[in-house]
Parts: sequence; C-alpha cells; structure tokens
Amino acid sequence: MTLGDTARVWRRPSLVRRLVVLAAAWILAALLITGGVLTALFQQAALSRFDKSLTDVADGLYAGSTIGDNGEVLAPALTDARALRAYSGKYWQISEPGKNGGLATLVPSRSLFDSELKGPPGGAAALAAKPGKPIYYDTVGPLDQRLRAVAMLSRLPGRSTPVIFIAAEDRGPIDADARRFATTAAIALVLLGGGLIAAVLFQVRVGLQPLFALRREVADVRKGRAERLVRRYPVELEPLAYELNALVAHNQEVVERQRTHVGNLAHALKTPLSVMLAEARSQPGSLADVVARQAEAMRDHVDHHLRRARAAARAQGSGERTLVEPVLDELARTLERIFRSDGVTIDWRAPEDLCFQGERQDLLEVAGNVMENACKWSNGRVRVSASAIAPDRLRLVVEDDGPGLPPDRRDEVLKRGTRLDENAPGSGLGLSIVDELARAYGGSIILSDSPLGGLMVKVVLPRAEN
Repeated sequence: MTLGDTARVWRRPSLVRRLVVLAAAWILAALLITGGVLTALFQQAALSRFDKSLTDVADGLYAGSTIGDNGEVLAPALTDARALRAYSGKYWQISEPGKNGGLATLVPSRSLFDSELKGPPGGAAALAAKPGKPIYYDTVGPLDQRLRAVAMLSRLPGRSTPVIFIAAEDRGPIDADARRFATTAAIALVLLGGGLIAAVLFQVRVGLQPLFALRREVADVRKGRAERLVRRYPVELEPLAYELNALVAHNQEVVERQRTHVGNLAHALKTPLSVMLAEARSQPGSLADVVARQAEAMRDHVDHHLRRARAAARAQGSGERTLVEPVLDELARTLERIFRSDGVTIDWRAPEDLCFQGERQDLLEVAGNVMENACKWSNGRVRVSASAIAPDRLRLVVEDDGPGLPPDRRDEVLKRGTRLDENAPGSGLGLSIVDELARAYGGSIILSDSPLGGLMVKVVLPRAEN
C-alpha cells in the first residue's frame, strides 16, 4: 500500500477510529494534567521541607547570637560541618540594614569565603515590613549555582539596630529530585495511557461486535450464503436488521416481478413473429422473403434485449450460487458427443468448490457458447479451465488448436451476427451472447492467442465466496 492509499484509508470515516481517537484525546489530556499537577505538588512539598530546614538554621542563628562587649554581633557555633567548608553549598550570614536599602554583612559563614549572600527582593525594607517572619526566595551562590534562601529581621537585646539572619543552601538536589519524579511519573503515565488506550480499543471492538456481525451477515445475504438476517441484535441495531430484511424481501419481489414481465413480453412478441415467419415461408415470393428477413431480424433483436434484461435482473437481484465443475462436466460430455465425428476431445478442469455468483442457466449459456465455438473451429483438441482470480472474481479460459483468429478481427466476432466464415454452421451470435451476459454480470471477455495454436477466450465472471 502506498502513502497515498494509506492517507485515503485514514480519511475515510470510521466509527472505531472516531471513538478511539476521542477517548485517546481525553486520556492524554487527563494524564498530562495529572502529571503536571503531581510534579508541581511533589516539587512544592520538597520545597516546603527544604524551607523548613532553612528556617531551623535561621532560628538557630537568632537564638544563639549574642552581643559582644564592643557591641559586635557574635554568631553561635553551629555544628553543620558543611558551613565550615568553602563553597560547600551550605551558607549562612548575619547582616544589618545597609545603605540604599541594601544589606551590610556582619558575620558570614566560613563556607562563603570571600562572597556574601544577597537579600530578598525589596531588600531591608521588605524584611522590615514583616519583622520576625521568614521570607523565602531564590538567589545565586558563590559558584553561580541556584540557592534557596530564607531571611528574617529580628532585634537582639543590647542592640538598637535590627539584625538580619540569612540561611541558604544549594537547591540542586531538590530540583534533581523533582526531575527524577517527573521522569518516573511520565514513564508511568505513558504506560498507563497506553494501557488505557488499548483497553478502549478492545472495549470499542467488543462493543461494536454486533455491528461487525451485521455487516458479515449482510455480506452473506449478498453473496448467496443466506436468504435473510437471522441473528438477534441489540435493541439499537434491531430496527436496522428489520429494515434490511424488508429491503431484501422487497428486492427479491421486484426481481421476480421483472422476470415475470420479461417472460410475458418474450411470449407476447415471439408468438406473432413465429406466425409471420410461418406465413411468409408458406407463400414464396419477394414480399415473403422481405417479411421473413425482417421478422428474423426482429426476433434476434428481441432475443438480444430480453437476454440482457434477464441477465441484468438476475445479476442485480439475488445471491444465486452455481457450482462450476458440474456445469463444465455436463457441457464437455454433451459437446464431445455432438462433435464425435470430428474427433474432438475436451480436457477440462475446475476446483470442486468454485462457484459462479449467478444462475446455472446463464453459466451454461456463457460456457456452452465459448466451448461450442472452440469445438467448431478446433482440429480435435479443446482445453478448458476455470479458476478463482480474486475473492469475488473467477476466470473461465477456453482454448483450441484450430486456425486461430487475427488480432485485427477479434473485435468483430463480439458483434451480434458477425460470421467470419459463411460456410461454417451457426448464426454468428455465440460470442456476442457471451459478451452480453458477461457485461450484464459486471465481467468481461478477452480474446488472445492460445499456446495450442488456436484462439484463447478468457471470460471473467463474478465469483460466490465459500
């Protein structure tokens, strides 16, 4: 299948595709929202725990800081070793409000080395607006890494200027934890989404199974394997099944009525024509000859159009099935007896289960005319084969070892009444009848050279599936 064919298939309406696509869209949207919410909640929870640990450090600084004899601020001896190692990612700082709303560092942790921590957005003014309350913010550390910090403005006994306590720590670990959680959640949600979509597809297929069964049963009726729908269907499909049965019954009634009309018309026309021919032959003369020729032509026209009407009605109307093998066997036996004096033998073969989708009489007329034509022109050998070439098509091939037919004259023999040899018996209607019947059934006829040396006739007809 080409890309164009695939695109055309996907553009075709499909209930299964529509239901699955809608369900998949909702599932994907729900999973995306769920994944985003879960990741945000995890990150917020991790950040809250992180902020709590920073607040404990700031509270420890506030609780343990004292004022020295010279009024300087003395920091407590904190036990976290990371605060003693330069650029370790664990920092603290004691500051006081500086110029222009900035901060002036009083006591930094040894881990800051020659750097200092920045205050929150708004500087000392923001802290002064909320004395004693922690303010959390993100900042940049000595090595340009992202830090999570907390700042708190308080007053120490014996000091008139407020003191700002800042604790900060590298937030890389909580960001990495959040990324790992997001990746794990994404994988889990993708697997969940795939499972849910597969479950939806299974559910849709199972839910629409009665519809698929209805399609198969309608196909059985069309192909002649059943006369009507007999299964019980859900209440949603039961009215459709009822209407389809009514349509099949109506179609059969119309076909039968057409057959009756065709038969009546044939009888009404052929009887007067036969009388005219009999009268013309009983009274010889120029006028009688003209009447006889015209009556014969009229009868040929009547036969031609009535045959096409009957074949079209049968081809469109029903699911008639005819086994090919018994028909070929019967024709071969009959024709070998007829042409026994010419020494004609017919080698035929066909699968036992090959069925023609149409009436036996039509298959007899198609195969009989082609095989009789081959026997008439052969030097004694005729080969016939029938085979399936598609689920809905079969091919009948008839060959002979006669003189054959030039390519430029093959179209002529398909015309009604054409006879390439006036001395040969027949009316010249054989292959034209075959062409008319094949076309009425939606088939075709092809003439070509045979490996036996004569003519090969290929007739494609509708096939009834087993």
